[in-house]
Amino acid sequence: MGMSVTISAASAQDAEHILKLQYLCYQGEAELCGDYTIEPLTQPLADLTAELERGHALVARLGDEIVASVRGEADETGTVRITRLIVHPRLRRHGLGGRLLDAIEEHFATGGAGVAKRFRLLTGHRGDGNLRLYRGRGYETVGVERVAPGRTLLTLEKAA
Repeated sequence: MGMSVTISAASAQDAEHILKLQYLCYQGEAELCGDYTIEPLTQPLADLTAELERGHALVARLGDEIVASVRGEADETGTVRITRLIVHPRLRRHGLGGRLLDAIEEHFATGGAGVAKRFRLLTGHRGDGNLRLYRGRGYETVGVERVAPGRTLLTLEKAA
C-alpha cells in the first residue's frame, strides 16, 4: 500500500465515515448470529455523534480513509467500557485492532483521562478472532448473556 496507518482522536466530522465502516464491519457478526437488526447495524448517526461527544474515540487512517475505529467511555467507578472496535475487512489480521485497543486503554489509564481501574467490553461468543485478540491482551470472561436464540454476548474484563 505504501502508506502508514496513523491513529488519532476521532472528531465529530468523522462520525459519518465511522458509521459506514461500522455497518460494513458488523455484516459478518450479523451473518454469524443470523440477525441483521443488531444495534451496530441500526444505530442512527445522531446516536453515534452523541457517543463521540460523551466518550473518547480513536480512528486509524490510511491516507485520508478511516480504516478502523474504537470507542471508550469511563464511568464514575473507573470502569472503562470499550466498544465498537472495528477494522476494515481488507486490513484485518495485521495488528491494527490490537494497536487501537492498546491506544484506547492507554488514553484512559495514563493519557488524557487517567481514570481507569478496569476495562470491560462485550463480544459475540462466535467471534473467534475477537476472542483471541482480547484474551491475548489479558481480558477474561466475567459474564455470559444469551440475548437471542443463537446469540450470546460475553463480557470480558481486565484490570487497568
